[in-house]
Amino acid sequence: MYRFANAKAHVLSVGLLLGLSACATQPQKVSLPQDLQWHYYGQDAQGTKYSPADQIDAGNVQNLQVAWRWKNPDNALGQEVRQRPGHFKATPLMVDGTLYVSTGLSVAAAIDAGSGETRWVFNPEAYKLGRPANTGWQHRGLAYWQDDAGDDRRVVYATGTGELIALNARTGQLVSSFGEQGRVDLQADIVEHDDDRRHIGYNSAPIVVRDTIVLGCTVMDRPMTVTFPKCPIRGFDVRTGTLKWTFDTVAQGDDPASETWEEESWRHSGAANAWTTFSADPDLGYVYIPTGTPHNDYYGGHRKGDNRYAESLLCLEAQTGKLVWQFQAVHHGLWDYDFPAAPTLVDIEVDGRQIQAVAQVSKQGFTYVFDRITGEPVWPIVERAVPQSTVPGEQTAATQPFPSKPPAFVHQGITEDDLIDFTPQLRAAAQEIIKDFKIGPLFTPPIVVGEGGKRTIVQVPGAAGGANWGGAGVDPETGYLFVQAANLPTPASLAPGKEGQADYLVDFSAFPTGPEGLPLLKPPYGTVTAIDLNEGTIAWQVPHGQGPTDHPAIKHLNLGPLGAHSVSFLTSGGPLVTKTLLFINQAQAGSADFSLSPTERFLRAFDKATGEVVWEQRMTLAPMGTPMTYVHNAKQYLVLAAGGAGEPAELVAFALP
Repeated sequence: MYRFANAKAHVLSVGLLLGLSACATQPQKVSLPQDLQWHYYGQDAQGTKYSPADQIDAGNVQNLQVAWRWKNPDNALGQEVRQRPGHFKATPLMVDGTLYVSTGLSVAAAIDAGSGETRWVFNPEAYKLGRPANTGWQHRGLAYWQDDAGDDRRVVYATGTGELIALNARTGQLVSSFGEQGRVDLQADIVEHDDDRRHIGYNSAPIVVRDTIVLGCTVMDRPMTVTFPKCPIRGFDVRTGTLKWTFDTVAQGDDPASETWEEESWRHSGAANAWTTFSADPDLGYVYIPTGTPHNDYYGGHRKGDNRYAESLLCLEAQTGKLVWQFQAVHHGLWDYDFPAAPTLVDIEVDGRQIQAVAQVSKQGFTYVFDRITGEPVWPIVERAVPQSTVPGEQTAATQPFPSKPPAFVHQGITEDDLIDFTPQLRAAAQEIIKDFKIGPLFTPPIVVGEGGKRTIVQVPGAAGGANWGGAGVDPETGYLFVQAANLPTPASLAPGKEGQADYLVDFSAFPTGPEGLPLLKPPYGTVTAIDLNEGTIAWQVPHGQGPTDHPAIKHLNLGPLGAHSVSFLTSGGPLVTKTLLFINQAQAGSADFSLSPTERFLRAFDKATGEVVWEQRMTLAPMGTPMTYVHNAKQYLVLAAGGAGEPAELVAFALP
């Protein structure tokens, strides 16, 4: 991975990429069917986000125009029920000429793929059960299933407030044979007290594998108590809604892994939940599940040990929930380094050996690559000594796993050499600011506020990543894995809890802001990276978005793109990979108040071989969902979700004239 030593090097790097792009060859077109569909959140069960559609290419992408717009029913419903939907982040599915999509208020809808006309809308009235946990009224997608004959077709999804819904895909009516008249109460068998319901929610698309619906759930981040609800992974029968199995991500007493939750802390510990989307290999019958940090994210004195299954990639049998293999990326996590996105399944060739692989991108900027059958790392993953905690009661893991390949795709850790240096004055100001903060390498643990005269640790990457929920996409022809990422530092400090609370709670009051409101660190701030999974190398990396180039302190330098800031709850979605192009949308967030820029809103197309931007469309509404594509009646459409959170929300479809 390259890192910009200074602004001049950045401009030279971009210029070199632009020059190389002229030599790039376009993939040769093939004859495609009249219809290419999109059956899963990630296009296929493997989560590739890849489509062989090639009608839109580098030669004509400039001619794209809006084919239709679909107005999200949340626009009116939110006002009616006095609820404020969050950003519209869903990725639609397309099956047999119909799009299926969910909204922030957990409404489901079917839309004509050619005209954008609504076919049906189902409102589960999820808002009657309260506000969803953690991120509120946000929802990213749903799942589709049909029987072998194609007679029984269903849309299934989990509402933000905890109901598993099955709808007739043709009519939008509840499937009466599923659960209780089409609904299953997801909270009933996992909450010990009704009050726990407000801590657990659902906003990611489930996945259906061999007639089993597999899903996890989200929880409130950074809880204040020692005891907290658990949030297991579960499998439900897609026909009846019956619970088939449960997998506890906080290993329980009869599981040997419970020994990694010392002093029987598994009894009271919670979270470690699988809140994002999953991937699967239907031929193997395996589902691949990323998990998150145990509570309370930044202090682990109440859960000593490695805390097995937290911050891990789990491979389970989809029919039974039996663990096939697992890998833990963070031992005894203290940084909110959840695995944030579905892993990507792809067949690769390494040193002449064919491997059925699974690649998992992470908030800390690593890409972990395994044989998806056995769980063996494709390249060695080495345990290295890391800094130890000075917080009373804390017991940091002595080592953490570091992949030897591929290289990290973001900054990791921070030294004075990483501070902003556009001008000598800005450099000096950044050096003065950093004196109030503790800095160090990746996995430097949090400190108590004020320890050693320091306000906080500056954590790089921050809790927002690195990679986040948009995840990665892959080109199966080249083995290139594409990921959008952020280089955004966040604080990591603790303050003593009060009576009845945990001993220490996270304190975010000292956010590290750079001189004159500029970022504290050097660019790039947002990136797009192509990782060659056959070689274990970074093929290219480019800044994504303009960034603060028009700031008065640096505007006169006429810098090229610096990359745009992004944070987890604002970040725009993941990549869309087609036969011909790479599409990624981008919305910039401020570094302090996290408000969205009114102008830094784009959908872009990149040359897959070089990273050159070959087309961009400025969006009026903030583009937040991962884009998808399909071919309907021999016409290719490109669709993404935009707006919400105070703006009108809509699906926007692009196509050639």
